[in-house]
Amino acid sequence: MGLIAREIESQGIPTLSMSSARSITAAVAPPRAVFLDFPLGHTAGRRNDPANQMEIMRATLETFEAIDQPGTIVDLSHQWQPDDAWKDSVMRPRLDAANRHSDERVERHASPQYQSAEDARAADPDCPTCVFPG
Repeated sequence: MGLIAREIESQGIPTLSMSSARSITAAVAPPRAVFLDFPLGHTAGRRNDPANQMEIMRATLETFEAIDQPGTIVDLSHQWQPDDAWKDSVMRPRLDAANRHSDERVERHASPQYQSAEDARAADPDCPTCVFPG
């Protein structure tokens, strides 16, 4: 998203990226960003917790006034849990009953998979940036 944010900024529109992957965000150098040390996919807060989400969004928007140097990443102080124990299950592969690493990813397919028939119909097989089996 940082690369997109830089292009949008080049057109005179201010942007602010939200991230749960600080090293990746720093590498793409968005014009301004906030970092939230939450699991990936939860950058705007916990599911079904609108009060927490609102706090995070307010803190994020307040950084527009605080950031005066391009490339600044502001660390938000919100915590996913009181300690960092949640990172153990997110960052390390799980072990099965035989103490082997288990792989819980979904099966990979050679052809595109769609959530609905409508999505499949809308897919453009001539898309120059899409990867379709040849």
